Amino acid sequence: MSDVHLWSEEFGAATDAPILLIMGSMSQGVLWPDAFAGRLVAGGRRVIRYDHRDTGKSETVDFAAHPYTWEDIKNDVHRVLDAHGLGSAHLVCHSAGGLLGQLIAVERPDRVRSLTVIGSSPLGGGEGQVILRALTGEPQEEGSLPAPTAAFTAFYRALLTAPPPQGRRALIDGMVAEQRVLHGTGLPFDEDAARRLQERIHDRANDLSAAANHRLAAAAGPGFEPVGVLHRVTAPTLVVEGSHEPVKPGHGALIAQRIPGARLMTVPGMGHTLPPETHEQLATAVLTHTAE
Repeated sequence: MSDVHLWSEEFGAATDAPILLIMGSMSQGVLWPDAFAGRLVAGGRRVIRYDHRDTGKSETVDFAAHPYTWEDIKNDVHRVLDAHGLGSAHLVCHSAGGLLGQLIAVERPDRVRSLTVIGSSPLGGGEGQVILRALTGEPQEEGSLPAPTAAFTAFYRALLTAPPPQGRRALIDGMVAEQRVLHGTGLPFDEDAARRLQERIHDRANDLSAAANHRLAAAAGPGFEPVGVLHRVTAPTLVVEGSHEPVKPGHGALIAQRIPGARLMTVPGMGHTLPPETHEQLATAVLTHTAE
């Protein structure tokens, strides 16, 4: 379905350089922290964030009746740009959003003023298979991407066999526990702040369970990640990785190696989330990178 209604919002002056924030799989746009977005706006940027289809306030799709693939999720990025009257923008992407950004930079360089990739994996690297093998205990293939940490693997293995939580409190408890694992061990974990965020995520979703359709989209194919194309990226590229990344440790360096002229920045203590301690460094780096 190419006519799925997508929720988006923008901040800042329409005349400022536009930044489109692209979140990862199964993730709402408000996972881009308000304070981080505010720093970008204060630095003279027009900032746009949106909910992927089947997340947050965007439309929920009947996947059985109207199946889609990650190609459609990628094309939603173009639809958001079009809806905001933008021929191009600076793309700032997190996790699987980084795969979307990398592919758009390959396919449609005219739409990408610059690319910033945070906590992501190199396009065509087989990230999904690496995580799946870690969860199933299968040996990793020679030359594959680095596997997630033991703590990440243990948490998700247990999650796969646990009964689904029932009720709002139990769902939010589980979401907070997941955020703790993704946060990593490099910075203190603020459980109260995490709970407030996950309550917001829970309460603004049209259907929280619909986000699982992103997994179905990945399985529906065709293959979303072309191999050996990152040398074609011409957009100025900043790659950001936390020193305590639990999901994709070391993947950022591989992205930076494969994109000509890309710069790698390591954020001390950061895991796979965007806690307040990182906002100043991240915003300063993005503002510098997107200066026109």
